[in-house]
Amino acid sequence: MDLHKQKQPPKLPAQWNSSYISYWQPMQPEDHITSGYCWFDYSNNVCRIDGLFNPWSEEKTGHRLWMSEIMYPATNESFKSKIAYSRAHMDQQSSFQEQVLNDEVDPCHELILMQDVLEQCNAELIGTCEVMGIEADIWHFERPNGKGPATYYFKADTNQLLRMVTGDPQKMASVRDFPNFNTREIDPEIFQPTPLKQPE
Repeated sequence: MDLHKQKQPPKLPAQWNSSYISYWQPMQPEDHITSGYCWFDYSNNVCRIDGLFNPWSEEKTGHRLWMSEIMYPATNESFKSKIAYSRAHMDQQSSFQEQVLNDEVDPCHELILMQDVLEQCNAELIGTCEVMGIEADIWHFERPNGKGPATYYFKADTNQLLRMVTGDPQKMASVRDFPNFNTREIDPEIFQPTPLKQPE
């Protein structure tokens, strides 16, 4: 482990984007697996995440929720566009009906995932494993404000994020996989809010 201790926690690339898969560990019968896409541009302090919200209780709310959120900490704004997908029966074949919800602008103090999160949280390299067929370094840390443990998996010796696990997998943890992490240049228009709700 001496070699591991000499490794410096990687910073995420200045620009990156990827599809993601979101699920729970262990999965419960009421849990859903969802997916979406995210874009991060740290040089301009902005990010965008599109996808079905997880966790979200269809049983309690009567619908699933798709959301596009663009975070602009520089102006303390988070732009959210939402669509509700509801169905008559949750336990049998049933068609979904969509409904565009009101757009929202909420306060936003920082990006949901910081570029130097491993450094900020004093992450410790605890070993290696295979993630999606790729050798990965395992970085573990405690999240601020008593939010509990987190474990991030990076492609070995790189700053390519493969998986984020927040919580304790032995009890309940949120898992997000990034199967096609890349650093292609992001079109700035991606970060331009486009309201979905049309005036009536």
